[in-house]
Amino acid sequence: MRIYLESLGCRLNYAEMAALGRRLAEAGHELASAVEQADLCVLNSCAVTAEAARQSRQLARRLARANPAARLLVTGCYATLESEAAANLPNVALVVGNRRKDDLLALINEFADTLPIARPAAEADAAARTRAFVKVQDGCRNRCTFCIVTVARGEERSRPVAEVIAEVNALHAAGYREAVLTGVHLGGYGSDLGANLRDLLAALLAETTIPRLRLSSLEPFDLAADLFDLWPQSAGRLMPHLHLPAQSGSDAVLRRMARRNRVADFEALVAAARARIPGLTVTTDLIVGFPGEREADFADTVAFARRMGFAHMHIFPYSPRPGTAAARFDGQIPEAERKRRAHILAELDNELGRHVRRSFLGQVRAVLWENALTDHPASRGRPIWAGLTDNYLRVLTTAAEGINLHNRITPTYLTELTEDQLWGEIRSENDHCFGRTTEQ
Repeated sequence: MRIYLESLGCRLNYAEMAALGRRLAEAGHELASAVEQADLCVLNSCAVTAEAARQSRQLARRLARANPAARLLVTGCYATLESEAAANLPNVALVVGNRRKDDLLALINEFADTLPIARPAAEADAAARTRAFVKVQDGCRNRCTFCIVTVARGEERSRPVAEVIAEVNALHAAGYREAVLTGVHLGGYGSDLGANLRDLLAALLAETTIPRLRLSSLEPFDLAADLFDLWPQSAGRLMPHLHLPAQSGSDAVLRRMARRNRVADFEALVAAARARIPGLTVTTDLIVGFPGEREADFADTVAFARRMGFAHMHIFPYSPRPGTAAARFDGQIPEAERKRRAHILAELDNELGRHVRRSFLGQVRAVLWENALTDHPASRGRPIWAGLTDNYLRVLTTAAEGINLHNRITPTYLTELTEDQLWGEIRSENDHCFGRTTEQ
């Protein structure tokens, strides 16, 4: 059967669909590259905000319009929280909540028996293999007052270390150069296994040889005190980038959010990480307009962001979600004011991001090249390649005609920042001066 997979929302959603895609291919199904080619569409939905739920419904309808003959399977957080509404969307044949996600392959195989298989399975497109998202944990034991994910995802559940190692080794054998570990509460990995995230990383460093291991979103609590000691020991395999959701720079707001840290804790954590991890970039999530957020609280968040020097901030105007405590709080901020505060932070994000990228000019960083940009205005007839540095900065380079950089990791000298685009020049692969300033 030809199956088209679609996700929106967090990286965990994408990790789940990537893993499902690999299992479907092994089971003899064909992964369709476009919805129009599919017999079945699988949508991994999101409902972290009201806007995300609306986008999930919108995307489901768009898939149905693009291929009216295909059936639609909806899973994920929206399917879990609003299963009846999901079932009433056009072309929906099956709604699968998060707790049954592990059964998706079996459910699809059962469904396939009712449809003709149009053609034999095709191998997954090797050209897409650069980074793979690996789900290592699901669920969350925290009870942040704004978050519906705990309801949608349930209690914490960790995959055994050996199972994660086997998947990473299989991905490396299939051609992937980087594995990105994801989870709802990644820092809580192993709480149900008598282990922790440090144990998992140490095992992956010892029992896999994939060149790059990266952490996805990592809550700034439940982390082993010696976690960051692994980076200097990893021979460059642990990527110097951390995404740490701060959510606010005001202690008063953090208390109302029921976050388990305060601003000083977050700053100390980042200082400890930066002391152990050279070249580290830190990105974050911030919610603005949370109920009761005073203008002074918002000013504290702006000042906090400046102090931290984030490389990028995901900014979310607060969205009340039925079923969360915060939706019932007094002091709800008008939508126009939430948007105003988000706009201020977005402008700051642009400023801080440029400053961080500029600070790495003159350094050689390891870049994993992902794709050629054939229509870039600066190409002038030569291919322009885009890739990610080890510390998660998007970089462009020009290459001679016929040179294929896809899925190669090269030392790259960062030469200039043109508007918001970082440019680099590939150096000899024998150049081991990663992260050092060199003369051009």
